[in-house]
Order: sequence, then C-alpha cells, then structure tokens
Amino acid sequence: MDQDKKTYYIAVESGEISRDETSSTWNFKIKATDEEITELRSLFNENYANEWKNFIRAHIPFIEYHHDKENNAIDEKLKQIYQAIHDLGDEQAKKHIEEMGILSENPMA
Repeated sequence: MDQDKKTYYIAVESGEISRDETSSTWNFKIKATDEEITELRSLFNENYANEWKNFIRAHIPFIEYHHDKENNAIDEKLKQIYQAIHDLGDEQAKKHIEEMGILSENPMA
C-alpha cells in the first residue's frame, strides 16, 4: 500500500497541492494515495466555497462574527484539512500541527 503513495507539497493558505517541491511556498510535505489526495482536494474546495459565502456575509454588518455560521464552517473545514495533513504528513508536519494545537486531540498545554 505504501508503494502507491506519492509525495505532495501542501500550501494551506492557497489550497495548493503540488508534486513539485519548488512550485510554491508550501507548508507541509505529505505522502498520499490518489484517493487521499482527492479527499484532501475536496476539503480545500469545500473550504473555498465557505470562504466565498463568508465574503458575501461580511458585507452584512449586523451579523456578528461569533454568530456567523460561515465562519464556523470555515473553522471546522480547516480542522478537517489539518487533521488530514497530520494523518498523511511527515514527522515535521505532524509536529508542527500538534504544536499549533488546532486538533481537538492535541490541545496546546
């Protein structure tokens, strides 16, 4: 199974997934199957859609941030993205995400 995995470089801010180490400013290095990359791409696409909804909502001044379901959706999708990267990432990726404390099972102390 590990033979089917390829190395990818992930830029979370832009949602970029690349096989080329020099293609962009990447944050994390992972090894994943085609199916795992498809799932990660889907998470990034869902987050992008949520960001557009949030952009539109931002122009409605009477909705406060903490009552904004689009912001909650973005936060939850980012947790799912970071969990996937943690699961697939190299040791440096895992350590960095754990230090961020973004995953519920890895809260910052």
